[in-house]
Amino acid sequence: MISKAVKSMLKEVDSNGSLIPVSSLNDSSGKLNLLSLIVKTRPRCGCFWQEPKYQSRGFSLSDVLKPGEPEDEPLNPDVKESDFVDHSGTFGDIEEMKAGGNVEGLLADLKLNVALKYSNEQESSFGRLKKEEVKVKEVVNYSKDKRLDMTHPVIKQTREKPRAILGVLTERIMTSQPCQVTNKVRKRGNAGANMSALSVKDSMKQSGSTQTDSDVSLKIPEYTVVAFSLIELYVKCNGQFELCLFSNNGGFEKVTSKDDIEADGIMDLGGDFDANSPLNLNKELEKLSRHFQLLSVLPAAKRSSLLQLLKTTMEDRETVSVLESVLEQLCEGETSDLGDLEESERETVQAILDLVDQCVGKDEDVIRSSLLSAVHLIVSAMDGMTDEGLSVLGSCCSPPVLQALQILVQHVAAGSGETLSLRDAGLAVLTEEELYQRTESLFALSNVELARLNEDAEFTVTSVMCPGHLLLVMSIAVNGLASLG
Repeated sequence: MISKAVKSMLKEVDSNGSLIPVSSLNDSSGKLNLLSLIVKTRPRCGCFWQEPKYQSRGFSLSDVLKPGEPEDEPLNPDVKESDFVDHSGTFGDIEEMKAGGNVEGLLADLKLNVALKYSNEQESSFGRLKKEEVKVKEVVNYSKDKRLDMTHPVIKQTREKPRAILGVLTERIMTSQPCQVTNKVRKRGNAGANMSALSVKDSMKQSGSTQTDSDVSLKIPEYTVVAFSLIELYVKCNGQFELCLFSNNGGFEKVTSKDDIEADGIMDLGGDFDANSPLNLNKELEKLSRHFQLLSVLPAAKRSSLLQLLKTTMEDRETVSVLESVLEQLCEGETSDLGDLEESERETVQAILDLVDQCVGKDEDVIRSSLLSAVHLIVSAMDGMTDEGLSVLGSCCSPPVLQALQILVQHVAAGSGETLSLRDAGLAVLTEEELYQRTESLFALSNVELARLNEDAEFTVTSVMCPGHLLLVMSIAVNGLASLG
């Protein structure tokens, strides 16, 4: 909840995107001090659309410097304090879904109507926010002849992780008074059924309604860090380091020859994605096809349960992000402390882990790791979608609809421009007007146009070649969820 509120605030006040929002209140409890060491972890290979993750290890830059001469003075640069912004705001979304249908049988006709209205509104009032920043010039001058202690645990452990980079926190945004974030959820639903028997002149009507209200408030104390910025370090093998002032190109010097000759160079990013270039969708999906195949051969009951869990997760953007982070840690062989999660998030994560364990034997660690990677891929793609796109996809999570979406994704990837018809096998489910409109909206959010040609339900699927990753993450999410249908 805090992450969503902070991100919304930063969209309004930080146009250049230099500030990093905290992901939880636990991050700011004494860990995000000025000159703290921050470990920045780049996305896993193949998940280039993800945002980097940031974690404080509880050490400052001074703590990891190699001991020098006795007369060395401690690093204590001047700190500038200023007002940042006085902020309060409300944001949210409202969704309304209606569906109806007829079922004809030998004995009776059944007419079913369902309507659901869902709203999610979040109010945040951070009040007057303060900014603290160190004078970077003093840090640079102090660090000129200094070296890092390469035997220090935080340096050694960070260096061992190929996707990890060290940074120094140089600016932070803090609350100056107690404030509150409130999340309000309203769900209203109505359902009705009308059944008429064919053999007798009789009928039965039944209807019902349901409503769910949820108000959750989070009180944030004063002096809580809500956002920060850092400067990355480029660290040489001998401990010398530079502050990367004008670009994010930090990392560790690496050894490139068999003779252990040191060569300058940032660790290979392993296929970084150029956000300004259109991608080859067909090629990218082909690389990931083994993940979809692995999920598609799971027992039907397990696939259905996993699909339902992911569908439920999509109702809350923050839960998706939390699940993605936990799964990434598990895929990396790290232990994740589920005790830090909210109860609903912890239950969802544990349910998914239990399902994975049920699908493999006790000694099949390799298969378990592959399944976790496949599920992480889907959740990562969900996390990379826009809020609106994720919401629309969540309303399309029945197996028949997902199979239809997968067919459309395949046509986009093939790029043939072939004319399709809603009467084609696999697409007939989209003849229901509201489902078609949702599908049209989902693809439009990924720069793909569904254009109707005539009244005979013929249409074309045309991709607009735009830079970015929206089309890919939507396609991965659709293929992954469809493999569970």
